[in-house]
Amino acid sequence: MEDKRVTFPAGEQKQFLLDVRHATGFSWNKLSIFAGVTIRTLTDWKREKYSLPLTSYRTFLTISGVAAPKNHKIHKAFWWVHNSAVIGGTAMYKKYGTIGDPKKRRRRWLEWWQTKGRFTHKNYFISKNIIRPRKSEKLAEFAGIMMGDGSITKRQVAVTVHYKDDREYSLFVKRLMQQLFDVKPAWTIRVKRSTIFVVISRTQLVKFCQSIGLVIGNKVKQQINIPNWIMKNSLFRIACVRGLMDTDGCIFNECHTIGGKRYCYPRLSFVSMSAPLRKSVFKILTELDFSPKMRNNRSVQLEYKREIIRYFEIIKSSNPKHLKRWKQILGGVG
Repeated sequence: MEDKRVTFPAGEQKQFLLDVRHATGFSWNKLSIFAGVTIRTLTDWKREKYSLPLTSYRTFLTISGVAAPKNHKIHKAFWWVHNSAVIGGTAMYKKYGTIGDPKKRRRRWLEWWQTKGRFTHKNYFISKNIIRPRKSEKLAEFAGIMMGDGSITKRQVAVTVHYKDDREYSLFVKRLMQQLFDVKPAWTIRVKRSTIFVVISRTQLVKFCQSIGLVIGNKVKQQINIPNWIMKNSLFRIACVRGLMDTDGCIFNECHTIGGKRYCYPRLSFVSMSAPLRKSVFKILTELDFSPKMRNNRSVQLEYKREIIRYFEIIKSSNPKHLKRWKQILGGVG
């Protein structure tokens, strides 16, 4: 079933999305992942080229706490189609005197297929193979990356990261995917969207990802969780948390001013709108003798400096951005 749509007066849809970004502190790329769309689609929503799907609108309200705009309206899916069809059909009739004959076109296509098309073998008719790797720490880390900044469609498996902050990490992700599946990913910088796109277009890879517990489509709506084969193995759990934290994690100083004096405390935070995923990360960290805290129904945090130091000793990080940021905080740079 197609989603209902939400419309706003001119200019208010863009302002709503700006308010959501400001309230969450998330990048546009991160918001697009929560909405289950590409960064290009989110950009079109900001430009008000298209209206917002109701599910995405509700997701934005949930993660941001922003008040619902007063002047929005909710419509059935394709509410505009009837008027558009009438206008288009009238214009076609005035120009050509006929709307066309779909049955006639179908007969011509069948004639082509029976006499020529079915005997033409093209590469695009053949599903290309991939290496199907055994379950391992590398595959578990890949699964964590996919549950973080990854996305899966019927034909593609992709990871989207920030084009500056995560440039080095994107090269790690590219190498990892190539090592696992023996396929060279496409690696594209999209400066206007501030992203790097690492993608493999293989139907067989999509099927393999589904077989190891990853999902096609909106991860938030499906409330994803760490697959059982990872949860049953201690080394796999550590690798998966590393992939999750490297993509959906952040390191920052939480600062307070008391009696005119400023105090700052380091925090390592994993952010997700999937409750099962947050609980699993919390459980894994607890079993490793950390003392994680649940915050704002959005994040799992380590809040003691000694535990964050231990995190980088035990779980480690494959993302140079996190390692550099942690060294800055240890050195007193906020």
